[in-house]
Amino acid sequence: MNKHIVNYLKKGVLSLAVIGLAACKHDDEENTAFNGLVDSYTIERFEVLNIPVNISGNITWSINDVVISQSSELEFISPTVGTYPLTLTIKNNGKVNTYHSKIIVEKETATYTGYISKVLEYRPAVGQFVHDIPEYLSGNTANDMLEKAKKSLIGPNSSEITLGGFGGYVVFGFDHTIPNLEGRDFKILGNAFFGNAAIDPRSGSCEPGIIMVAYDRNKNGKPDDNEWYEIAGSEYFKNTTVKDYSITYFKPDENKTPVPGNLGWDIDVEYIKWKDNLGNTGFKTKNMFHLQSYYPLWISDGSYTFTGTKLKDNYYDQSGNGSYWVGKSYEYGYADNAPNKDEASNIDISWAVDRNGKYVKLPGIDFVKVYTGINQEAGRIGEVSTEVSGAYDLHFN
Repeated sequence: MNKHIVNYLKKGVLSLAVIGLAACKHDDEENTAFNGLVDSYTIERFEVLNIPVNISGNITWSINDVVISQSSELEFISPTVGTYPLTLTIKNNGKVNTYHSKIIVEKETATYTGYISKVLEYRPAVGQFVHDIPEYLSGNTANDMLEKAKKSLIGPNSSEITLGGFGGYVVFGFDHTIPNLEGRDFKILGNAFFGNAAIDPRSGSCEPGIIMVAYDRNKNGKPDDNEWYEIAGSEYFKNTTVKDYSITYFKPDENKTPVPGNLGWDIDVEYIKWKDNLGNTGFKTKNMFHLQSYYPLWISDGSYTFTGTKLKDNYYDQSGNGSYWVGKSYEYGYADNAPNKDEASNIDISWAVDRNGKYVKLPGIDFVKVYTGINQEAGRIGEVSTEVSGAYDLHFN
């Protein structure tokens, strides 16, 4: 797996994340015009320090002889207060120029929290827990439901919300940039668990959600379309994963005559019609355990569509008679895919890729989007639906 050049320098715990755009100019005169580094750079914890050079040559940034970047622009972020000696070395046409400075990391003046501090969007797909978590009251609007999602997710005492079937999503953010350091950087909480009766290891109730991350590079306080990158989990590069999958759900007639199945619990097997961009069509089943509408009542449109990465179905009927369905956890990189205390619920920002599947180097992230990554009905369990119950920065202290 590709990894960033990221190093820990410890006085307490200091970590660096570095990123840059490769120099593309070849004008030696620009090198002679470079005036070097200033004596010192000051930055607060969890803020990104940018030092552009924009000259040609082989560039090396280091601290205490440890190489932290070989890019023409250094992007530095640290969660630890301290002073760190910075060296820039430029090799060009047999000449070596060395420049020295220092980075001073200070305690932030703002009051930060390691947890979700804002929820920007909430749009679940159809599902049996829609209207329950969070609770819908008659007349509630999309904005009302967003406010309820905020109440559920913001802060340390968070509670879960459902995203419904494939594509349903939530977008949230933090009050600081979560640094991209060595190892895993943030955790997403869900309600996954491993079943005691499951034969396969690391299996039980696991409903993987795709994770997108964004670094607010232009500092406008919101995730722009060109700032989103997908976390490439363990299934991303497999041929069983479908990119740019789209599904459309059609609003049901709640007063129509149900078409019951033959299992007792399946009270309407032709409840909500759906179609996808692969030519498939089908219905979402209504079960006897949840009798409210599965189509969000605050959405007035007759249909709505989601697009994203679809994972291979992970649930199967272990019992063979429909009494015990099991969802297998994928190895890493997804939300609601493993118990909250499990390492697999921790996410490494270094796994982020662009639309072409190329790993990108982000100094950190400010926003996260999670959406249900599977389109499957798991018998009496119902649709596979990702739940999110919080998130936090693993580096915050």
